[in-house]
Amino acid sequence: MDVAVFILVVLAFVTLSGALVRLVRLPLPVLQIAIGAVLAWPARGLHVEIDPELFLLVFIPPLLFGDAFSAPKRELIALRRPILDLAIGLVFFTIVGFGYALHWLVPSIPLVVAFALAAVLSPTDAVAVSSIVDRNVVPARLMHILEGESLLNDASGLVMFRFAVAAALTGSFSLADASLNFLYAVAIGILAGVAALFVAAKSLQILGRIASTPAEAQVLVLILLPFVAYLIAEHFGASGVLAAVTAGLLTGVSGIVRYMAVSARIQTISLWSTLIFVFNGALFILLGLQLPDIIRKVPPELTTRHWLFEPALTVLILTLCLIGLRYIWIWIGDMGAVLAARLGKRKAEPFGFRVRLAGSVAGVRGAITLAGILSLPQALQDGSAFPARDLVIFLAAGVIICSLAIASLTLPRISRGLVEPGDDPGAAEERRARVRAANAAIARIESLASESGDAEESEARLAIAESVVSTYRRRIAISDDGDEARAEARDSGRLERELRLAGMDAERAELQAMFRSGDINDHTARKLFTEITYSEAIMKGREPRE
Repeated sequence: MDVAVFILVVLAFVTLSGALVRLVRLPLPVLQIAIGAVLAWPARGLHVEIDPELFLLVFIPPLLFGDAFSAPKRELIALRRPILDLAIGLVFFTIVGFGYALHWLVPSIPLVVAFALAAVLSPTDAVAVSSIVDRNVVPARLMHILEGESLLNDASGLVMFRFAVAAALTGSFSLADASLNFLYAVAIGILAGVAALFVAAKSLQILGRIASTPAEAQVLVLILLPFVAYLIAEHFGASGVLAAVTAGLLTGVSGIVRYMAVSARIQTISLWSTLIFVFNGALFILLGLQLPDIIRKVPPELTTRHWLFEPALTVLILTLCLIGLRYIWIWIGDMGAVLAARLGKRKAEPFGFRVRLAGSVAGVRGAITLAGILSLPQALQDGSAFPARDLVIFLAAGVIICSLAIASLTLPRISRGLVEPGDDPGAAEERRARVRAANAAIARIESLASESGDAEESEARLAIAESVVSTYRRRIAISDDGDEARAEARDSGRLERELRLAGMDAERAELQAMFRSGDINDHTARKLFTEITYSEAIMKGREPRE
């Protein structure tokens, strides 16, 4: 009962945060973490112990799967070099640089434990990045790199974290073994994602052949896919995170949705958007719930000079260290790309100082970091306490909060003016796609209308075809390169949408009256209301991009 009430309370505050974010003008993750901290701050407030393995299993696979599924595959492939450079190279650079810096700043932390904290701090949070970074003010190229990096660096960071913890437990470390284990974790993780996708495709095929199979059964297959991929990889000691990401990246390009009924596809889109919102909100509220207990237990190693300023200053210095290391690595990669372009006699496209700074500050930490650091064992193999465990947990939580706060406060100012006004490349690409699709539809309709038949049928065909074709011609006019033609078509289209939406409102009101009077039952009303809702969504979705 207590668990059920706790879940309902968390869901209620997730809903509340969705409304409050419009009023307080804070990034949604920051607001939700603050809500969680307020709920847990009183001694009798909400408190929950996080099981790191369960936490990772419940939240990480669906969230990373959803991000990977919606990620722009073409851009990720085109930017694979800088993405892999950050997702793998920067992780190792951070582990070495931050590990030594932490050990120097806080000597009571053994070097191998410092490396473990550096490893778990190296992954950036995909959810927080997309929530904080405004796509309209950050160059598209940088945004795609940040998205791709945050999808892949979880795997490399967590794998290296496991190696560092194992070294702390055993007192030994082998670079050769670590390298082989890393390659194994990556390779098997990718194969697990492919295998889970294959199983899902076969399941959808089988369900599609069975008559009268509920659409909900097909939806459930896609919902279970990221969890299956994660569990398969973890069973074989590989990266479950990378398996979920692989499944998400390949789901869209594999075309397995063609095995789903239309109703199942619509339900999947609606359900996934709801689940992602709920899981995101619950995740950050749970992070906030952990903070008061962590803050109350400030390790004595950080309070030798002052109970407040010393731990706060330590956290700030470590966060700035991470940002600085990230900036250095991005600058090195940028200069390397420029040099390679010049040697290859290609046009160089270097990032400027502000873009590099924005990319450095945007590397915020989140759920993966906290779940990983909470999974530290309580004791070593000889039964003694794990060295500096409470200290590194406190520092990890502090860096999460500090990185989110710095990004929220500075990114809007750093990013202002980075994107010059002008035609959005995505909007231009969308217009070209609309024109080509509309022309293909017109050609097909005219071909069908001209097919032989009796005179009366042929005349009816041509009249109906002209009515249908006029809609496609209006779509082409809206996407025309001429500003005057586009403006005229937009005005016409806006008037048509207004009239159609007004008609749908009238339909809905009449159906509500018929339902209240008992002329139709709830089943009929629900079916017709659903049809009107989908039609309304389609009409509202026809607003063209400028």
